[in-house]
Amino acid sequence: MPAGPAEDRDWQRLDQWLWCARFMKARADCARLVGAGMLRINRQPTDKPHARLRVGDVITLPLRGRVLVLEVLALAVRRGPASEARLLYRETGQPNDPPGPTDPCGSSETAAYRPAEPIPPGHLPPGPIPTRSPR
Repeated sequence: MPAGPAEDRDWQRLDQWLWCARFMKARADCARLVGAGMLRINRQPTDKPHARLRVGDVITLPLRGRVLVLEVLALAVRRGPASEARLLYRETGQPNDPPGPTDPCGSSETAAYRPAEPIPPGHLPPGPIPTRSPR
């Protein structure tokens, strides 16, 4: 008897895998995300929800303000619980990016901001510094 369409395949539709891995709530949302051309498979942009995904492929996925880089560890048999979906992929990060500064605005000395020079002792204004009074 010939094998069914889902048996003995070494690939899975991209939108179906994203849905089974629980990146979106509905498969139609996964298809729209892929159709917008926002995903890459092995660094190649794709806008086809039916693109073939295989074990070992790397997906670059912009999601919720972050860019996720995922390695496909397994193809999904069904949409299971989150604990099962988490076994389908591994976050690999972005190894080619240089480490960024810890300060979100750049280093402490940029063109927009330079640390203030300390005021010499003889140049302070006399008396208390005026403040606004509460209304």
